[in-house]
Amino acid sequence: MPTSQDMTTDPDTGLLDALQHQVAVFARRAEQTRLGGVGQVRNSMDRAAYLLLNRLDQEGPMGVKALAAGMGIDSSTVTRQVAPLVDTGLVKRTSHPEDGRAVVLQLSPRGQARLDEVRSSRRELMAQVTEGWSPEERDSFCTLLTRFNSALSARQSAAGGDAGPEAGADADADASDASADASSEVPPTS
Repeated sequence: MPTSQDMTTDPDTGLLDALQHQVAVFARRAEQTRLGGVGQVRNSMDRAAYLLLNRLDQEGPMGVKALAAGMGIDSSTVTRQVAPLVDTGLVKRTSHPEDGRAVVLQLSPRGQARLDEVRSSRRELMAQVTEGWSPEERDSFCTLLTRFNSALSARQSAAGGDAGPEAGADADADASDASADASSEVPPTS
């Protein structure tokens, strides 16, 4: 297996340079628009909020520790990120049905409506951005982006970082959603 030194001296250096540049441009563009949709600021949502709401929607109510473990971040980070979502009524804190001392987080009806609105807007954006693409191209891009995100997650986990399952699992779910969303002519709500 080639070392990273071998890979940088490989004849594909120009391709790897182009790839890292395109990833940087993509990250900047994604942050600039926050993938908020089709020019609608009201439909933008910060990445942390989107990933938390999305996980609660997909997996249902759960405690802070379970949410943190599933996202590959620590509990204090989840607590800090959830606080404004609770304050704005997007997430509800309830007592655990079996252990009243434990707190369970769940998506509120307002949170579900907001998440659906953002997903719909992002779906429309993905449809517009990939309008000239064939369904096969959309699928290939989604597959490769999922693979890329999973490789980044694995690398971060191996290095002792906190990318954990969130980067791989959410990337898989988000890419799957993006693939399905991008291949739709009329953006359905999920």
